[in-house]
Amino acid sequence: MRLKSALMLLTISAAPLAAATPLPVPHQVEIPEGNVTLHAQLYRPDGDGPFPTVIALHSCDGLATRSEPVLPRYRDWAEQLLTSGHAVLLPDSYGSRELGPQCRVKERQVQVRRERVADISAARQWLVQQKWVAKGRISLVGWGNGAAALLWAVRPQMWSRNSEPDFRSAVAFYPDCRSSFGLGWSARVPTLVLIGGRDDVTSPSACHQMVDAARGRSALARIVVYPEAYHDFDRANLPLHAIAVSSDGTEAERGHVGTDADARKDAQRRVAEWLSR
Repeated sequence: MRLKSALMLLTISAAPLAAATPLPVPHQVEIPEGNVTLHAQLYRPDGDGPFPTVIALHSCDGLATRSEPVLPRYRDWAEQLLTSGHAVLLPDSYGSRELGPQCRVKERQVQVRRERVADISAARQWLVQQKWVAKGRISLVGWGNGAAALLWAVRPQMWSRNSEPDFRSAVAFYPDCRSSFGLGWSARVPTLVLIGGRDDVTSPSACHQMVDAARGRSALARIVVYPEAYHDFDRANLPLHAIAVSSDGTEAERGHVGTDADARKDAQRRVAEWLSR
């Protein structure tokens, strides 16, 4: 009887482990881009496709560390997008150039208007050559510095009609909209901007003005401002805090960052809906 009870306990204890779903593991791809080989991490659903695909653009903290090919904030989103049937390609704009985080670097070697836009173009060119990609459903999602690059990449002036098909849509999390607004931004593809109303790292008002000013001369552009949310509101399990002066360069120089659970949940819903358009 004692042996039977022990076996039953062992079976019950082991059941959750057997049912656990292993986390998806990305694999690295190499994308030629002029004098640079662009390293990127790819999450791909099982099967032959074709799959809708997202090019995901990291912020100034970079994509990876020495021990992690994809930081948790980007891995979290990649896993969510995988569950909705998307493949996710994450180009490493800094690591590919042997650079670390760039948040506090004054003279950045990787500019959003040049190198990062070139990385986006190279990633798209690589994707359209892959049989498993739904070529008409390649979208962009970016955070911070990556979102700012996204805003440049979707401008009408940045597109050649010989480069069909175009991106399907774009989602920009808390970009710095000040330069884009000042230069008369508009988009050629549907673009959604998500930002916290209390974001003191970037400027919610500049993003609002940018989107409002684009009406009538742009593809669909919308902005959602979460009134109580700060920068990085969509990151999981990040307590709200002021950015430390002694930061290691993975955060901006000033302001506050932290999770807003309600804004995070709503953003997840909105991103899924926007990408399914």
